[in-house]
Amino acid sequence: MSKYRSLQMLKTRALPAAKLARAVAAILLAAHALVAAAPANAQRNVPVVRDAEIEALVADYAGPILKAAGLTRSGTEIILVNDHRFNAFVAGRRIFIHTGALLTAETPNEIIGVIAHEVGHLAGGHQHRLREQIARAQTLAIVAALVGMGASVAAAASDQGDLAGAGAGLAMGGSEAARRSLLGYQRTEETTADRSAIDYLERTGQSGRGMLVTFQRMAGDMALAGVNVDPYQLSHPMPRERIANLQELVQRSRFYNRTDPPELQLRHDLARAKIAAYTAGQNAAARVFRNNPGGLPALYADAITTHLYGNPRGALTKVDRLIAAHPQNPYFHELRGEILIKANRPREAAEAYARAVKLSRSPSGLMQVGYGQALLATGDRELVRRAAAELKSGLSREPEYVNGYRYLAQAYGQIGEIGAAELATAEGYFHAGAYRDAKILATRAQMKLQRGSPEWVRAQDIIEFREPRRR
Repeated sequence: MSKYRSLQMLKTRALPAAKLARAVAAILLAAHALVAAAPANAQRNVPVVRDAEIEALVADYAGPILKAAGLTRSGTEIILVNDHRFNAFVAGRRIFIHTGALLTAETPNEIIGVIAHEVGHLAGGHQHRLREQIARAQTLAIVAALVGMGASVAAAASDQGDLAGAGAGLAMGGSEAARRSLLGYQRTEETTADRSAIDYLERTGQSGRGMLVTFQRMAGDMALAGVNVDPYQLSHPMPRERIANLQELVQRSRFYNRTDPPELQLRHDLARAKIAAYTAGQNAAARVFRNNPGGLPALYADAITTHLYGNPRGALTKVDRLIAAHPQNPYFHELRGEILIKANRPREAAEAYARAVKLSRSPSGLMQVGYGQALLATGDRELVRRAAAELKSGLSREPEYVNGYRYLAQAYGQIGEIGAAELATAEGYFHAGAYRDAKILATRAQMKLQRGSPEWVRAQDIIEFREPRRR
């Protein structure tokens, strides 16, 4: 009887400790997920937008800021995310910007301020330091949980239920303190990034007014939502607080009243028109440009919308008017090529794309892929051979543009270069993250390629590639 009772007592003592151990694991998981999971998810299953015009514009926004921050050789990329919300974030060496931010921002300066803030995070090494802070928060949570666990075990031994409850509360309270500490640290880093952004804008001769406009918009949105927010539960300072911290610095700048150049403002509005037409519905652009319905951005959006809603003849008429008024705009010619492809007029589409490529200030890999696709669609053997060259050149600039490899494989297949076609298919699988399929196709390709050739070596690289471990 006594042995049986002793066994029951051991079980009674062990049970709270086991529960608390599971709680500790949950605490650690939550602390890690608070920031570590967000960047990881940011790079997987993100609805990425690829567009030569918008990417060129955002690159022009970012260039001077990256130079001011000393990051021109850092390999920083800017990725467009198809999301209607006003947001931007950093993951690795990439800055992700929502198309909703571009659509909402009425001036280039507003987006430049957003980019400057994110560059502030990169230049300050905030991601690395945040990981260190997570480790510190995890340590605090462990200590608090162990102390609470000790109190619970002591309570079990002495049959004091109140003490057991206090022990559990102590453990959970410690985790809450760790979480708040981490959030407080993040708010500090956000404030630091804001101030760095103002410094970059000052160095590049640009106003910080756009940042204030952005924070004022956020504050207005929160007020309209009618939500009471605990500022200590946020990873960012409250918008009004950010405005108060920056307003004097911004207004004191000699560049405070400087506005964006008219040509840059026009490019910004054309990009907004494209985003509205492609992502926000048939009447979105009309709402965005309701104050100037006859302006070039509104007409651009109208041509795109007409194309998207299945009227190629009407779209072609509208884009030809745009080209007549602005013959040097490469993106009007690119749109013309897209319309003609859908209208099954590939030779004319190829001419439009060729003109677009020629007019571009810097070669666009995306535009070259479009040109190659049009040449491929002609079915003419010589033009298909040229298509393979254009597609290969475009993909050398845009190696992660997965769809382009399908066209390249088709082009090589039509001209009888089967090994090259299989290697192109392998490249597509590889850049899509389907490494097993990529290795299979690369092995097949290698059997048809000349041993030691650059193509054979590339196939070998794919075969020998080791897939990164998933965390």
